[in-house]
Amino acid sequence: MLLRDHPLMMYNGIRSWPPVWVWRSGNANTNPKGEVGILLDIALCGIPLSGIPPKSRCFLIMGHLGAEYIGSLLMNDRSFCRLVFDALLQNRFKPIREIGAIDLSYTL
Repeated sequence: MLLRDHPLMMYNGIRSWPPVWVWRSGNANTNPKGEVGILLDIALCGIPLSGIPPKSRCFLIMGHLGAEYIGSLLMNDRSFCRLVFDALLQNRFKPIREIGAIDLSYTL
């Protein structure tokens, strides 16, 4: 099962992959969509008082055409979120499209 298709890659019935990318810095915003760019960094967190349980969200920093973008992955399953975080951490500096093809069959 690929990361992009995994049934636990959801939050409240809405698919989390690929993230929606929001311009952060660098060159002009090209409004990228989908599995574009290179994963630069990842952070695991929950947001207090937001209703999102701790460690059920990953923030991704992506580089694309000289700009940086941030996206978030929300998941209902905190254990799965941690597995995704670990997989993303091991795949920093790789294309997002390649990361979407990571095999997570062992998590089913």
